[in-house]
Amino acid sequence: MNRIWSKGMSVLLVSIMAGSLLSGCMNSAGNGESDGEGTTLKILHNWNGSGGSDNGITPVEEVIKEKTGVTLEWEYTKGSETEKVNQIFATQDLPDIYTGPAWGGELDGIIKAAKEGQLVDISDKLDNYPNLAKSIAEENVPPALYEKAINAYDGKKYLLLQNQPATNEDGIDWLYGFYVRKDIAEKVGVDPQSVGTKEDFYAFLKKIKDANLQENGQPVFPLGGFSNGWSVGIGNTMFYSGASYVDKGDGTLEHSFFTPGYEEYMLFYRKLLAEGLLDPDVFTQTDPIAKEKINQGRIAILAAHYPAILDASKEYVTSHPGSDYIPVGPLERADVDPSRPVDLGIQGNNVTVITKSCKGACVDAALKFLDYMASDEGFMLARYGVQGVQWDMKDGKPVANKEWFDKFAADQSGKVRKNVGISIGLESLTGLDRINSYAGGDIWADQDRLDAMDHARKVLRPNGIQVITAYNPGDVITKASEWEMLKPSMDRMGDAWKEAVFAKSDEAAMSIINELRDQLRNTGYDQAMQFTNDNLKGKEVVTVQMPN
Repeated sequence: MNRIWSKGMSVLLVSIMAGSLLSGCMNSAGNGESDGEGTTLKILHNWNGSGGSDNGITPVEEVIKEKTGVTLEWEYTKGSETEKVNQIFATQDLPDIYTGPAWGGELDGIIKAAKEGQLVDISDKLDNYPNLAKSIAEENVPPALYEKAINAYDGKKYLLLQNQPATNEDGIDWLYGFYVRKDIAEKVGVDPQSVGTKEDFYAFLKKIKDANLQENGQPVFPLGGFSNGWSVGIGNTMFYSGASYVDKGDGTLEHSFFTPGYEEYMLFYRKLLAEGLLDPDVFTQTDPIAKEKINQGRIAILAAHYPAILDASKEYVTSHPGSDYIPVGPLERADVDPSRPVDLGIQGNNVTVITKSCKGACVDAALKFLDYMASDEGFMLARYGVQGVQWDMKDGKPVANKEWFDKFAADQSGKVRKNVGISIGLESLTGLDRINSYAGGDIWADQDRLDAMDHARKVLRPNGIQVITAYNPGDVITKASEWEMLKPSMDRMGDAWKEAVFAKSDEAAMSIINELRDQLRNTGYDQAMQFTNDNLKGKEVVTVQMPN
């Protein structure tokens, strides 16, 4: 999945998912240590760009300490989540609890740690912690993920899956897409909803470029993104189905990297870069720099999920009424019936584990804490704050306290919310996501934001959505005997695409792609794909997917 979260969740999700690491009052072994009043746990929340309170322990954490006896100390990741996973196990600088992304290299690193004995087996304790047991029950986990990560250790259990939607109603559509500033679209005379094809999209960018727009003497880039390019590359769905693996037409699968559509996708972005239609620093900039450009009004079209865009642009929009970012499209999806609902891979976005640094009473304290956070009470606490202070129940529904609603709405930095204990990472530990089916939705969202989201949903999802429940080939291929040798080559795909986009010529760009294709084949790709195809015969497989 293309992550904008920082990667723009490092962004978008970052707004919703901020996280952290608990570290104080620890002995040299890293075990949670009792201070006479409870246990202090060290927790790593491995989300790039996350952060916590400026004022020490928050009111929400005070409630947690009262309920569980646990004091939390947080560490927040600044940089690659995959590198952080590899680092902590290589150096053995381990937290008691780790929580982080449930996909890609981050998940692979945690699975590897489980197989190497770096994590605590909780299988014999789950009967005492029903909220945790529920989160990894087979019926509550996507099938391929269950086989790959949860039930892959001969009966032992190491990983907890967090934030898997409890019902379809709870599946969050982040509304990834391209969003243009309304005032700029009007200035160049283009209706964003008239842009449907890749040709339309290119022409739109050209019109913006030819308008020679400037803000405070600096040029406005037609297209930009957040840190490290998150998530400018979501235009891939105009060239192939968006899924990592596609049907070759004979019922067998091929990685999209080997398809002609992938080549067209890469060459299209080369054209955007060469013609000054794409911010040339988008793949190397930090998140603060990306957000500074947005707040300077220097990005006409942003690629990301909509909450990240709304958050990042709030300051500029407030001072420049009418400059709201609105959706472009819906854009065509290659080889997909336009009447098809949008296919979204909505799965739990966090895995949580207890590492081997946590021993004895530390394990029991960690499980008690995690089970409380996964309870209904803990779920509401993490998302809404302290009942009776930030919110209360009225007619069976949680309702925001107006004083706190106004405080949060006025604070564009998000620090007021974090100092309460909301959005510091606790929401990543709350079991099944039942924000709509059990709780009351986002009670802190202002009406303008809700209206903007509803409008974007109507534009970008005219036929609705369908949550993917099929097998993901990317989970299956990791079980092939060739995977360990193949994985370094597979991990190079994203970097190779960027290198090709910046190559001196189209020929040089294709050479970069073809060299990696050869490397993949030489490290076992064909055999691993044969294994994958054999194991997916007769099963429903993901071959169409939109970013989420």
